[in-house]
Amino acid sequence: MLVYGKNVAIDLLKSDKDIKKVFLQDNYNDKEVISLLEKRKLPIKYMKKHEIDNLCPGVNQGIILSIPDYQYGDLKSILNSDSDDIILVLDHLEDPHNLGAIVRTCEAAGIKSIIISSDRQVQVNATVMKTSVGTINNINIVQVSSIANAIDRLKKSGYWIVGTSLEDSVDYRSVDYDGKIAIVIGNEGTGISKLVSKKCDFLVKIPMYGKTNSLNASVATGIIIYEVIRNRK
Repeated sequence: MLVYGKNVAIDLLKSDKDIKKVFLQDNYNDKEVISLLEKRKLPIKYMKKHEIDNLCPGVNQGIILSIPDYQYGDLKSILNSDSDDIILVLDHLEDPHNLGAIVRTCEAAGIKSIIISSDRQVQVNATVMKTSVGTINNINIVQVSSIANAIDRLKKSGYWIVGTSLEDSVDYRSVDYDGKIAIVIGNEGTGISKLVSKKCDFLVKIPMYGKTNSLNASVATGIIIYEVIRNRK
């Protein structure tokens, strides 16, 4: 996997993550990054700006790292954990920027695990890594073949399932979030599926006071996560 950007690079270089190769734009001179590269003694290939832009289109900031593909966690890592009392379940999100922003919010809020589907769902890629600003390395992202089946297993392990929906739902501030909670966020366009919706113990919504009827998935996630945290204090 190719990842790019200064913040992602610094986070990876400071960690013990495996880095196969480094691509730098000619005359790259960020002192902090150069110092970290020298300490790691990594192979570096210098490239012209158009070459590095062709390798990773976007705001790469003149640095690209080649790293192993992201290693997803297993659902058992959540079910067997005593510390995962709040987790996030993403029901087929498609936008990598949303996933990256959600990862960053979860890390900031102290949520350690996110569950995603292995199909019809954006996976961890370079855009997700960059948008998360390196925080993805502190999050356990679990990949499952069926969100519905994963929810069944969570319920058997004592989790209350709180889904987000505009229909047949209550104000998100009216729910008691005590205990083990799994928050389900749906697809950007269609929301959570009917099957997943039926498996939720509660369906909540964020009131809209303007003309729009919904929020960006990552914004809604942040609002609900911090309400859960506030409610439990």
